[in-house]
Amino acid sequence: MSSSAFADGNRVVYIKAPAGSAASDEAAIRTRVEGILERVRTEGDAAVRDFSRQFDKVDLADVEVGKAEREAALAGLDPQTRADTEFAIERVRAFAEAQLATIGDLDMEALPGLRLGHRVIPIQRIGAYVPGGRYPLLSAPVMTIVPAKVAGCEEVIACLPPTAHPAMIAGCHMSGADRIFRIGGAQAIAAMAFGTETVPAVNKIVGPGNAFVNEAKRQVFGPVGIDQLAGPSEIFIVADETANATTLAVDLLAQAEHDIRARVGLITTSAALGEATMREVERQLETLPTAAVARQAWLDNGEIALCETEEDMIAYSDWIAAEHLQVHTRAPDALAARLRNFGSLFIGEMASVVYSDKCCGTNHTLPTMAAGRYTGGLWVGSFVKTCTFQSLDQRAVDTVAPHAIRQSASEGLDGHRRAAQLRFDRASVLAEFG
Repeated sequence: MSSSAFADGNRVVYIKAPAGSAASDEAAIRTRVEGILERVRTEGDAAVRDFSRQFDKVDLADVEVGKAEREAALAGLDPQTRADTEFAIERVRAFAEAQLATIGDLDMEALPGLRLGHRVIPIQRIGAYVPGGRYPLLSAPVMTIVPAKVAGCEEVIACLPPTAHPAMIAGCHMSGADRIFRIGGAQAIAAMAFGTETVPAVNKIVGPGNAFVNEAKRQVFGPVGIDQLAGPSEIFIVADETANATTLAVDLLAQAEHDIRARVGLITTSAALGEATMREVERQLETLPTAAVARQAWLDNGEIALCETEEDMIAYSDWIAAEHLQVHTRAPDALAARLRNFGSLFIGEMASVVYSDKCCGTNHTLPTMAAGRYTGGLWVGSFVKTCTFQSLDQRAVDTVAPHAIRQSASEGLDGHRRAAQLRFDRASVLAEFG
């Protein structure tokens, strides 16, 4: 065992510490992405096609997926896959509709004659990046497209790699994408951010991708919005001695199979449970078909942290701020109420991450790399703007203006003072003009 300090000098003992893997060459990725963005910005479709030939080994005459191809992709789904996708869409839609109902418009009289409020306005055009990955992740378009349509966005365009499985085109179609383009990687982000002869420029880009997609989103942010910068998948489980080691190992490996950089961990007050879970992970890896990926993720980034008390366990979990956080304790609801930093919370042994990943209704696009300390994941509110308004009659001006006049004068902002005073004492301001 080893120990390490974390936030505020607290310490944790590791039954298994993460070994850590070599960091990616961020400078090289940043430089390469800069070049891709600039070429797409200046050359448009020609650059997109060139990068598709270079990176995807595909030469496409038309990057947009037409109506006939969309319908063919849908027809090619086996009936059970289609039914399962429809179930996921309905669950995500229902939850997004319930969320939207909680964020309505506001219109109030704050003082006599002073009307304040806000409007919840759908973002006009959304770009959804749908990753190809090593597997056809059929839930990916559901999570990014369906909430946008529920929010009332006028147009949702989807970009997915040219080599993506046809089922992914069907998923985008079923989820409600207005237009679908066969463009992947950083060049897809550039096309959506700047627009090309074929791809319309969007107002906000959502959806996870690889390191190049992530870096491209970082670089285009400003003129266009982004949802977040997504890192490798994460799961941590907070557990006491009542948890089941077999279940814990299954759930840890379910996320470890995503990527060799996936981060998986157990935080526990029971050394016996920690040791049993470590043995169980090794046992299950022997029969897991995706063990080549999952084992590397476990070796490099897996951890089992032993905490002395429940309070220490909560403190360490909040410091980690995991993307997915499961609670397997004697009283999971009570402990869950005390946790504050996470992407999405899974309360009790029956609440596996896989249900949210696929189809239960909550969104699987979540903050990673400790971003759960300050933000939540993608939700219907990510696709609307809450914009304020105000109107005043003379009664409100008579109340508000003297304060604004004095504040402006004390700040030396005489133009501000005049604007405030004009509506309060027009004659005095006009006299200043001679």
